[in-house]
Amino acid sequence: MLRDLEKLESIVQEIVTKEELNSLESARGYVGFEPSGMLHIGTGLYWTNVINSAVNSGIEMSILLADWHASINDKLGGDIDLIRKAAEYMKHGFESLGISDKVKFIYATDLVKDPDYWALLLKVAKALTLPRVKRALPIMGRNEADAEKDVSKLIYPLMQATDIFYMDLDIAMGGMDQRHVHMLARDIHKKIKKKNFVAIHGPLISSLKGGNRMDPANKMSKSKSDSAIFIHDSPELIREKIKSAYCPEKVVEGNPILQIYRNIIFNFYANTVELQEINKQYITYKDLEMDYTNGIIHPSVLKNDLSERLDKILEPSRRYFNQRSDLLKVMEEFK
Repeated sequence: MLRDLEKLESIVQEIVTKEELNSLESARGYVGFEPSGMLHIGTGLYWTNVINSAVNSGIEMSILLADWHASINDKLGGDIDLIRKAAEYMKHGFESLGISDKVKFIYATDLVKDPDYWALLLKVAKALTLPRVKRALPIMGRNEADAEKDVSKLIYPLMQATDIFYMDLDIAMGGMDQRHVHMLARDIHKKIKKKNFVAIHGPLISSLKGGNRMDPANKMSKSKSDSAIFIHDSPELIREKIKSAYCPEKVVEGNPILQIYRNIIFNFYANTVELQEINKQYITYKDLEMDYTNGIIHPSVLKNDLSERLDKILEPSRRYFNQRSDLLKVMEEFK
């Protein structure tokens, strides 16, 4: 029996639909990640906590290390051997952050070994039109024109939909950039005679350089070191990155510092936030945002406080990777 779904509902951006989620007596869920670089806090801290919350609610959760998907998407030059090394690093990254030991890690390589997987993918493909598949390409940071140059890109959304049906899932999770393919899969489940599933979407955090986070070029990226805080960054590097981050006075839109407070700090690491420099305590993110908008909180105050918080939060991960420097060394070679 699922329980405490209110907590899960409060820390995600969208559930399609809440009624369907609350009707489930048991559930199997997943979230998939492309292994292609360093793990940043937008993925590591946010999704570790969301997944753990789902586990606490009684959902049987898996993380799909989407190595085939990353290869199709030309990550790490499309080299599947390098991508699998990155997948092993990513698995350790989640473990360093305290992912529940009840979570299963699955490699896409293991799914595609089964001929039934490809038979199902063909059913998915037959249920879709070419324009509909092209509209789903933003899930991989691509646009429709990319498919004109490389037809393999069209296989990616077909695989992602197939993953959900092949694993017989009740819940599929992902960032808001995954919404296209989740809606695509929900629309065709009857055509291919598969059960429907609940789609749960989390927010995207803007690049530290700012910009519209829904634009794949402007969200935190594991391939752009200056766009993100990585889970094993040193205290000095955390402070340096945050100090130079986009955070204009009184501006909320596209502000990655505020997004980190809203989606990570208040959700998972602090019941209240005390900004010692101005001697004021905040019980909710909304109150903090209001004071920031009104100029009561200066950007430097937020940046100093956030640097200290992330330093403490990420210390276990730094310690973990200091003891496994071989994993980190492999990833640094990919930069």
